[in-house]
Amino acid sequence: MEKRGLETVLSALEADIMRSLWKKSPLRVKELHKELGRRHNVALTTIAVTMDRLYERKIVERKIEAGRGGLHYLYYPSRAKEEFEKSLIDHSVNKLIEVFGKTAVSYFDERFKSSKKT
Repeated sequence: MEKRGLETVLSALEADIMRSLWKKSPLRVKELHKELGRRHNVALTTIAVTMDRLYERKIVERKIEAGRGGLHYLYYPSRAKEEFEKSLIDHSVNKLIEVFGKTAVSYFDERFKSSKKT
């Protein structure tokens, strides 16, 4: 199966977490697990570890909230969905130019010129 959209750079679980956070945030790990745990057949600890990794990669932010049972993290996206997607495109294009140099630039130039004609 071909990966599409967010799944080209995120795991299926990470992509679903981000979709949930863009829809409604901030959310606790427990809330995300309630929504996604069964669909992905994962434990609460898997969601917690995944959230921590997304935080380390600066894809999500978190704040601490005091609640029943102690302190809890509330997670929210570090960027709006469209801004995140644009940063992925920017990173990909820059990587192509870095690897392929003038060939990539020439390709993009030709591609843009042909798209303006239609």
